[in-house]
Amino acid sequence: MSELKQNPVLSGQSNDPSFENIWQELKWRGLVHVSTDETALEKTLAEDSITYYCGFDPTAPSLHLGNLVQLLNMRRLQLAGHKPLALVGGSTGLIGDPRQTAERTLNTKETVAEWVAKLQDQVSRFLSAEGDNAVRLVNNLDWTANVSALDFLRDIGKYFRVGTMIKKEIVAARLNSEEGISYTEFSYQVLQGYDYLQLNRLYDCTLQTGGSDQWGNLTSGTELIRKVDSKHVHAYGTPLITNSDGTKFGKSEGNAIWLDAEMCSPYTFYQFWLNTADADVIDRLKVFTFMTREEIEALAVEVAERPHQRKAQRELAWAVTSLVHGEEATQKVIDASAAVFGNGELQSIDLETLQSVIAELPRATVEAESLNILSVLTTSGLSKSQSEARRTVSEGGAYVNNQKVEGIDSELSADDFLHGRYALVRRGKKNMAVVELAG
Repeated sequence: MSELKQNPVLSGQSNDPSFENIWQELKWRGLVHVSTDETALEKTLAEDSITYYCGFDPTAPSLHLGNLVQLLNMRRLQLAGHKPLALVGGSTGLIGDPRQTAERTLNTKETVAEWVAKLQDQVSRFLSAEGDNAVRLVNNLDWTANVSALDFLRDIGKYFRVGTMIKKEIVAARLNSEEGISYTEFSYQVLQGYDYLQLNRLYDCTLQTGGSDQWGNLTSGTELIRKVDSKHVHAYGTPLITNSDGTKFGKSEGNAIWLDAEMCSPYTFYQFWLNTADADVIDRLKVFTFMTREEIEALAVEVAERPHQRKAQRELAWAVTSLVHGEEATQKVIDASAAVFGNGELQSIDLETLQSVIAELPRATVEAESLNILSVLTTSGLSKSQSEARRTVSEGGAYVNNQKVEGIDSELSADDFLHGRYALVRRGKKNMAVVELAG
């Protein structure tokens, strides 16, 4: 395993000492939906230091918020003294676990290998690489690459019953769909079961965690270990998170919220959390932050009594964005957003952050010879006509980069374009557009 860099944010994390044990805290945070023998698992987690694992398949070049649930779940177990194995599936990523809707597109081996490296880097940022229970990164390609199909079918496949396999929730759904399911995806649960068997043998791993939608795959491992090695091991699944209105959590404008800054900017990421509904924000604080029960209950009072202040949302957005992108990037986003709306220096915003902040604002391109304020207001769509633009300026309602425009003959100069490209034009308090200099 390559040397891992310690994320400075991890040093400030801890479990809540007000709970009797880690299992009780996990349940309070809403992180336990289904499990094997709960009484035995709670006792084991409270008394012994065990090795546990969670798997992440490289079906994209970045992890997303659903994966973050599992990473923070793993971190809580690590803080309780248990030893994490973070599996990035170099072999299962070549197959892809069955989706509810249709077959996955199979990626090339080269693409999967590239994504494995990216996901390993992301995973390592959320789990400590220090101490007696430092995270260990594992790749299931290490124990599947040299196993022949015949050996796999003889040694592992014989323990799986087709009748049981087709009853698994996702498999059953796909079998009843128009497209059906290929043997490739049908075999995924056998591969995941084999992973657990290997990790149990190699590292004495006795617990697997994952989403409750993966429960069939999780139990395929517990059953395989019982049948092959006569051992009893554990698994538990976290609930799938949905919003209070029933919509799928982790989407913004139809797109997944990725952990990679290039796929989802820190600004977009921060805004996603800031826009959390009052009905959801306390549950999100429980799952995605390390705030204590006392702190979260205090914020619940704020939501109930002073919802307009959105204190809980701001705490949530700061905590999760700092965890994923760092405190410096988070503060940049906050400062830039404030500056755009008149509470800071626009000139101090770096280009990348500025582009993220203005990405969703209306935009128009202007030529260098069309920089009269009246022309700019109409071209940007802030004014419907020259006469309306003239009235806006005369009444003192036109602004360029938060500076009031003093006369209808005003012209934008080169200095008005931030980074030589963008000017923020505003009509009144709220109507804003971005004017981009052509060329």
